[in-house]
Amino acid sequence: MLREFWAASSTSYKALVFSAMGLIAAGIVLSLLGSGSQNQGLMLASLPVIGVGLILHATGVVIRGRQVRRMIPRK
Repeated sequence: MLREFWAASSTSYKALVFSAMGLIAAGIVLSLLGSGSQNQGLMLASLPVIGVGLILHATGVVIRGRQVRRMIPRK
């Protein structure tokens, strides 16, 4: 049986996940602030922040998949 993944995951993986969530959240906040103040430059600046967060998220999914595959016992 696999252990609970979050408890068994490494510190670097947890930092990657929180960094991705933080960047995505910061990008959304920037986008909302830009939209609310009619500042198109701020809205456009939020897109790369969200993009980097999504790339980090995808990297975390790949890392998690590799770690789970290693934890599954071979038959």
